[in-house]
Amino acid sequence: MRLSDLQAKDVINIQDGKCIGNIIDVSIDGEGKAVVLLVEKYRFFMSLFNTHTIEIKWHQIKKIGKDVILVNIGDIN
Repeated sequence: MRLSDLQAKDVINIQDGKCIGNIIDVSIDGEGKAVVLLVEKYRFFMSLFNTHTIEIKWHQIKKIGKDVILVNIGDIN
């Protein structure tokens, strides 16, 4: 799977069913394995200077589906 494929999917938190946002970057370790997804959090009013990102560790991903990525990260308010 390519990064562009992952970026096209919404990231959903299974704790509350809310859409968190979209993947904007992936951190890779020295062995070439993805370890962290950087997700830009959706906000009602977006600002060019006020972006909020969340790091999701690879073990927090529960399922990568056709349209969404399900993660278990608890309450993120």
